[in-house]
Amino acid sequence: MRSEEIRRLEEIERLKEELGLTTDRIESSAGISLRAVQAFFRAVEGTPEGIIAEAIDRILPGEMREHDEGTGNVMSGDVAYRVYSDQKDMLAEPEAAYDRFTNQGGYTLEDYYALPDERRVELIDGVFYDMAAPAVIHQLILGDLFILFRECMDSHEGECEVFLSPCDVRLDRDNRTMVQPDLLVLCRAYDLGAKRFEGAPDLTLEILSPSTRSKDMLLKLHKYANAGVREYWIVDPEQRTVLVYDLEREEEYPRKYDFEDNIPIGISGGTCGIDFSRILRRIERHYE
Repeated sequence: MRSEEIRRLEEIERLKEELGLTTDRIESSAGISLRAVQAFFRAVEGTPEGIIAEAIDRILPGEMREHDEGTGNVMSGDVAYRVYSDQKDMLAEPEAAYDRFTNQGGYTLEDYYALPDERRVELIDGVFYDMAAPAVIHQLILGDLFILFRECMDSHEGECEVFLSPCDVRLDRDNRTMVQPDLLVLCRAYDLGAKRFEGAPDLTLEILSPSTRSKDMLLKLHKYANAGVREYWIVDPEQRTVLVYDLEREEEYPRKYDFEDNIPIGISGGTCGIDFSRILRRIERHYE
C-alpha cells in the first residue's frame, strides 16, 4: 500500500476514535455491509490498485482536520460534512445537498410522483437525491455504451433488453425507493405500457460525476447488491476506468479495467463484451 493511502487510513482511524465510531455502528447507520466497511479500514493484500484509495476518498473527503463538537460536523475547509446518525444522509455527503427537503428518510413514492416532471431526483430509502444535468462527456459515453450493449445483446440473440436513463426502477418493490440507473439490462419479460420497472435489473451501470461519486460507489452498490442485481458497472470518465462487480457470485472486490480494454459482460456467460477502446477513440477525438 502506498504511503498516501496509509496516511489516509490513519486519518480515518483517528476520526473514528474521536467520534466513537465502530464498524458495527457504521454498518447500521449507513446501510453498508460489514464486509465493505471492514475493507475501507484495512489494507488488503492483493486489492486492485486504487480501490482502497477510492474507498477512502469517499469516506474522508479532503482533509478533515477539525471536528465541531457543537454541531456534529466535520470541517473540511469551508465545507461542513455531517456525521449522520441514520441511513438517510449517508456518510460524507455535504449537508447542503439535503436542505431543500425537510422530511429526509420519510418520503414515499407518493411524494416522488408529486414532484414536478422537470425535477429529476432519485428516492432511496425515503431520502431524495437531486440528479444534476449530466456533463457532455457523460452523455457521449452513455450513448456509445447503449449502442455497444445493444449490439452485443442482439448479435447473440439473447432475451435481454438494454435501456437508458431516465427509466424508473422500483428496486425494492416497496414505496421508499425509486432509482434511475444510467443504463440497465433486463433479461425477463416486462410490460411495455408500464411507467416503471419492478424489482432488480440483471445489470446496472452508473457513470460517475462529481455530484454522484459517493452515492454510486457506496450507497447504490449496497442497494443493488441487496436487491438482487447480478452485475454492476461503475464507469469513471475522469480516471478512465471501469469497475465491474459480480454481485451474483458475491465477490468481495470488483474487477478493474481501463478504457482500452474489451470488458466481458458477465451475465452473458462470456459470450460478448464491450470494447471500450471504441469509446476512448471518440473521447480523444473530441477532447484532445
